Amino acid sequence: MLGELTETEIGALLERNIIGRLGCNDGTNSYVVPISYVFMGDHILCHSYEGLKIAMMRANPNVCFEVDEIRDYSNWRCVIAWGVYLELSDKTEIENAKQYFSEEMLELKVSETALPPDAQPERPRPHAPGDKQSIYYKIVFTAISGRYEQQI
Repeated sequence: MLGELTETEIGALLERNIIGRLGCNDGTNSYVVPISYVFMGDHILCHSYEGLKIAMMRANPNVCFEVDEIRDYSNWRCVIAWGVYLELSDKTEIENAKQYFSEEMLELKVSETALPPDAQPERPRPHAPGDKQSIYYKIVFTAISGRYEQQI
């Protein structure tokens, strides 16, 4: 059976996942890339180092975001959202985003041995603190759709 997800089902799917795919286009090229996110109701909160994705979204802030759950060919759920990229620039808003993102990710800790990086002084780090600045941003949803297939 094919069907449409309700608003509640769409929110639940976005809430229980942390990885989605972001599609952006700079007017010439399209780019789809997996991102980690935190669902905030009418938007998602994300962060990234500066690179192709950020450059493309700065050039054209209209994006598409997709999350799916696939059990098999006949049992899946998918949410597609269209939205607008908004880069956070207010220092307080950025600090709040950092804190919120850190707290959400720490809840996903799988065991006592999966400690946060600052609790592991011997852990190698590819970049020394301060080498690169994370860019925090939102994708504010303008439209959203959800579909599913379920074998009965």
